[in-house]
Amino acid sequence: MSKILSIESGTSVCSVALSQDKKVIALRKSDGEFAHAAKLSVFIDEILKRKNIGVADLDAVAVSEGPGSYTGIRIGVSTAKGLCFGANKPLIAVGSLQSLAKLAVAEAKPLPDMLLCPMIDARRMEVYTALFDSNANMINQVSAQIIDGNTYTELLKTNKIIFFGSGAEKCKTLINSPNAIFADIKASAKGMTDIAAEKFANSDFVNIAYFEPFYLKDFVVTTSKKKLF
Repeated sequence: MSKILSIESGTSVCSVALSQDKKVIALRKSDGEFAHAAKLSVFIDEILKRKNIGVADLDAVAVSEGPGSYTGIRIGVSTAKGLCFGANKPLIAVGSLQSLAKLAVAEAKPLPDMLLCPMIDARRMEVYTALFDSNANMINQVSAQIIDGNTYTELLKTNKIIFFGSGAEKCKTLINSPNAIFADIKASAKGMTDIAAEKFANSDFVNIAYFEPFYLKDFVVTTSKKKLF
């Protein structure tokens, strides 16, 4: 019986879930603003107190490894590392897009011949994305895609594709096909629970000291154009 705390912080959603044997028994999340630094530890504390357990009672901690928001992922990973190091618990890394695909299987209930296309906003018209089958098995590699009117045109001729995630909304006006389906599914730690439980059962852990998130792209510092003086 595995009791796992899952942390998802790669988008504007800040989410923490406590699961036992793949069943979510507590969930806290917030959407709409990047306030992970202020909310993440509060959510963890609330969930553990609600269930009257401590970090020492956990079997493992799972964290979203990316891709996604550089700052959000960094906060989530550093928090998870601190919990694992302090309580001597294993750390599990879960791909952000795969956990989104797992959510889509549960919430959108795709037909066997449908494809799943989770999208995480990467600013402007770029998204982090990958394709999955209707069982959330990855078909191609994770990539950063610039979306335009020709994106997915060939695939949509012969496949129904469900688009979802923080990057899908801005693509609605560009992806025009009767085979394109847009679902309101956002990142959540509850999408990590099945994957985390399977990795725990297989002892598929990452090294706490050396694990690095999957940012996909280098962090770019932008310079403000506002004149301060």
